[in-house]
Amino acid sequence: MFDEFPSPDGEKIFEKKSPPSQQDQTNQSGWNAIWERISKFGLSDIALRVGSAMMTIGLVGLVVWVMRGNFVDEEIANASPEPAAFAAGGQNGQPLELPAFEGVSEVEGLSKSADSHTSAPVAAASRTAFTEYAVVEGDTIYGIAESFGLDPETLLWTNYEILRDNPAAIYPGQVLKIPPVDGVLYTWHEGDGLNGVANGLNVTTEDILSWEGNNLTVESVGDFANPNIEPGTVLFAPGGSRYFYDWTMSILAREEPAESAIWGDGRCAPATTGPIGTGTYIWPTTEHYLSGYDFSPAINHYGVDLGGDLGNPLYAVDNGVIVYAGWNDWGYGNVVAIDHGNGYQTLYAHLDSLNVGCGSFVTQGDVIGYMGNTGNSSGPHLHFEIIGESYGRQNPRHYLPF
Repeated sequence: MFDEFPSPDGEKIFEKKSPPSQQDQTNQSGWNAIWERISKFGLSDIALRVGSAMMTIGLVGLVVWVMRGNFVDEEIANASPEPAAFAAGGQNGQPLELPAFEGVSEVEGLSKSADSHTSAPVAAASRTAFTEYAVVEGDTIYGIAESFGLDPETLLWTNYEILRDNPAAIYPGQVLKIPPVDGVLYTWHEGDGLNGVANGLNVTTEDILSWEGNNLTVESVGDFANPNIEPGTVLFAPGGSRYFYDWTMSILAREEPAESAIWGDGRCAPATTGPIGTGTYIWPTTEHYLSGYDFSPAINHYGVDLGGDLGNPLYAVDNGVIVYAGWNDWGYGNVVAIDHGNGYQTLYAHLDSLNVGCGSFVTQGDVIGYMGNTGNSSGPHLHFEIIGESYGRQNPRHYLPF
């Protein structure tokens, strides 16, 4: 057999080819037999595809192996100095100079950025410190007390010189003292005894002495019956309570002497004659709804606040005689009081103007004045009370046709 090759000049050159060996012929026959069987079953296409895929995988593996040998090893050889150099120090055995610390990296839930803008904690207020609160339009003793976690009566007992135990005496701009806990403020008087004051405020002497804001000790006080406490000193009794001052009854008492400061400019001389009431009552206003406080002895509010507009007429609820007509210094502004001659008197407060005077006789339905906003008031309304000589202040809801 001859293999044919072209020569440089185009002529054909023939080379004698060695015949295949016996082993090659045997191997060729075996592969031919296998391929004939694969073709017989129609699997020749599948076999070709599988073979091509295996060759591709083999070539990719070969390329990766070559690159790993030529590049990765070279990169390792050119890497940073050996770790031992860091352990021993820098060059020539000198200690390494580390970069300045720039804070930890932010990790959600675990760490905080070094440039956090969180403010420093505010120093906790002293547990004995009082704060101040400026009353705004629409405030009530109930609402203010609730916002500070206190009982409403505490605000009356710690602001007596301003409110005079009258919850309706607040007005916008007024500044109230707010204690850290419920209790009573008491101004020390000449001749007071510590045991007596504590009993009157329903606390123990220890309660008063242990309150840091009072700056008292057993040693500094000395004899409890004649304690070393300067008159005029204001003390706080935590958890204490006291009776409310009943100034309304003093205003309406006919036998009160003329020099009583409580009567003020509206004081009238005792009346000995006048119409007698029927015992039934009409509404004292043209409007029939509450606009402020309801009857609440718990905070010393023994009347109802009836709504309306400035200048609305106000009526005598029953027959009687005027025993108080004029200004009141205790926060109720212009006041009218009527004695009905049957053991009951009625009071009308915060009037804009009066239509009656001391000793005037009135019958049920007469106009006695006009709705106003005088005294300590946050808006036009009528504060109305019913007082029984034998039964004390009554709930007007039981007498008016609500």
